[in-house]
Amino acid sequence: MTFLDTGSLVLHVHASGPEAAPPLVFLNPIGSNLNVWDDTVRKLGHAFRSVQYDLRGQGLSDVPEGEYCLDDHVTDLLDLLDALGLEQVSLVGCSLGGVVAQAFALAHPARVARLVLLDTLPRIGTFESWQARIEQIKAEGLPALAPTLVQRWFAPAFFQEQPAAARGYTALLARSPQTGYLGSCAALRDADLRGRMQALRLPTLVLCGEHDLSTPPDTCQALAEQLGAEFEQIRGAAHLPMVEQPGEVARLLREFLHPTSGTRRYDQGMAVRRQVLGGAHVDRASADTTSLDRDFQTFITEYAWGGPWSRGHLDTRTRHLLTLAVLTALPREHELEMHVRATRNTGVTEDDLREVFLHVAVYAGVPVANRAFQIAKRVLSERNVP
Repeated sequence: MTFLDTGSLVLHVHASGPEAAPPLVFLNPIGSNLNVWDDTVRKLGHAFRSVQYDLRGQGLSDVPEGEYCLDDHVTDLLDLLDALGLEQVSLVGCSLGGVVAQAFALAHPARVARLVLLDTLPRIGTFESWQARIEQIKAEGLPALAPTLVQRWFAPAFFQEQPAAARGYTALLARSPQTGYLGSCAALRDADLRGRMQALRLPTLVLCGEHDLSTPPDTCQALAEQLGAEFEQIRGAAHLPMVEQPGEVARLLREFLHPTSGTRRYDQGMAVRRQVLGGAHVDRASADTTSLDRDFQTFITEYAWGGPWSRGHLDTRTRHLLTLAVLTALPREHELEMHVRATRNTGVTEDDLREVFLHVAVYAGVPVANRAFQIAKRVLSERNVP
C-alpha cells in the first residue's frame, strides 16, 4: 500500500507491472476507489505499468473539506505524474474519472499518449440533477441512499448472478467519505467540457455498457464520432463495465493500447525481456550482436517478448512456468539453463521448478526431466554461492 504526498494532499496509489513498460493510469468513478480496476488490471497482466489511485475525497486518499472543482482533480493528477516521474501516460477513466481524464488531456495534451473513456461524457447530468443529489445526501446521508444509487452502476443481471459482489459494492458506496462524495458531486455539477472537446486531438477509445442509464450508449457513441474516436459497446454491462466485464474491457484496452508493430513493439518487448532475463543478460546479448544476427535479435524481441510474453491475461510467472516446461520437454538445454537463471526475476521458486519437472516426467519422459533437475541443481547452486 502506497501513500504519496503530492505537495497539496496525500493520494492512495497502487502501481503494478514492469517499470519499463508503457504507463497506464486508471481514474475511478465517484463513490468508489481504485480497486474497481483490479480485475481488469489483473487480466492485462504485465503488458503495462498500471497505476491506480483514489481520487481526492475517495478511498484512502485525503478528503479536503468543501466543494471540489474539476481543476482540483486535474491538478492532483498532474502532481501525481510528476511525483512518480511519469512524463507521458495513457489515461483510462470511468464516469467522474473519465471527465477528469478529458479535462487533463485538454489542459496537458503533451502528457497524454492515448485516452480511454468509459461511460463518461464532457457533461454528465445537469446542474439541477447534481444539486438535487447533493441536497438529498445532506438530508438523508449517503448510507441510506447507497442501495438506490448503486442500481445505476450495474446491469440487472449483475444483482442476480453476483449478489455478494453487489452487496460489497453497495457497502463500498455507503462507506465512502460523505464529504468527499459531496465535494465531487459539486465538481460534476459544475463541469462542462462540451465547448472545448473540438480541441482534443489524441488517439481515443470510447467504451460504454449497453445498459448504462447515466451516460447512455448513444450519447457515448456521439462523443466518439465528435472526436473521431473508436467506439465499442460492452454487452452485459452498465455504468461500471470494468467490474462487470473485466475480460472484455482488458481485451479492448490491449487492442487499443498495445504496441503491435515497429519501434513501439520492439520497446515493449525489450522491457519485458529485461524484466524476465535481467538487464545484465540482455546487455551482454546486445553487445555480442553482429550484422549476422542483428535481425534475428530484433525478431525475437518483437515477436516473442513483444508478442506472447506481452499479451497479458497470463501473468509473467505463469508464462515462465509454461516456458520452462516446454524447454524441458523438447529438450532445449541451453535455453532451459538461461531460463532457470531467470527465475530470480519472475517469482518462480525451487518448489515450482520441482513441480514443473515432475509434470514433464509424466507427459514427456523421465530422461528429459532428469536432465532438467541436473541443470537446475547446478544453476541454483552457482547462484547461491556468495
